[in-house]
Amino acid sequence: MPGDRVWALAHDKTRIPNSKKEWIPCSSFLRGSIAPSFMAVTSSYNDSNGTITLMHPSLEQLTFNPNNKEELNLFLKWIKPLCPSQGPSPNELYKVGDRGLTDTEYPSVSLLSIESLKELSSKIGSKLDTKRFRGNLWLSGGKPFEEFDWLGQEIVIGSAKFKIIEPIERCNATKVNPINGESDIDTLNALNTYYGHQDFGVYCEVITGGSIEKGNQLIFC
Repeated sequence: MPGDRVWALAHDKTRIPNSKKEWIPCSSFLRGSIAPSFMAVTSSYNDSNGTITLMHPSLEQLTFNPNNKEELNLFLKWIKPLCPSQGPSPNELYKVGDRGLTDTEYPSVSLLSIESLKELSSKIGSKLDTKRFRGNLWLSGGKPFEEFDWLGQEIVIGSAKFKIIEPIERCNATKVNPINGESDIDTLNALNTYYGHQDFGVYCEVITGGSIEKGNQLIFC
């Protein structure tokens, strides 16, 4: 997925591998589950000059190049107020070659369902924003949570082919309102109460890369 999780925010206690080229788990980084304000950060990427523009409701807009050390320091200073005051300090951005720092050890793409989101919203009594779940691909149509029945199957969307590997176990980040960065809905308790687990969406492994457009149909192989 172009641009997805290319960089991860390491902190002063992150154990960076000597090679600096290895995947390491998300628990090694500062992220929305422990820094709720991160969830209100939005961004845009300029492919022509490699700069990232970050926005947050309580901070001034920042544009920087993560490959430029001086500009990287500007980013670390910018993000610091959003980090837990008693937690580790942001230290550097970590990148691994040509793959994203996905939550799974294998490179993965997340597949989520609008119908599942609607049903969960109905159970909770509040309309949930898709941004809480940070999905790569959202499907519309079908039955709520039927994606869990597809584990092990291969699918095609557009010209890309995937294998559905496992459910996505959710963390505290989904409790946070992505507009203001404040925890307001206990999504994990709702998932456990109504479904007996805290899974939402599935992880897929890309078998054949390709292009996907809005409106493409999901086809089972």
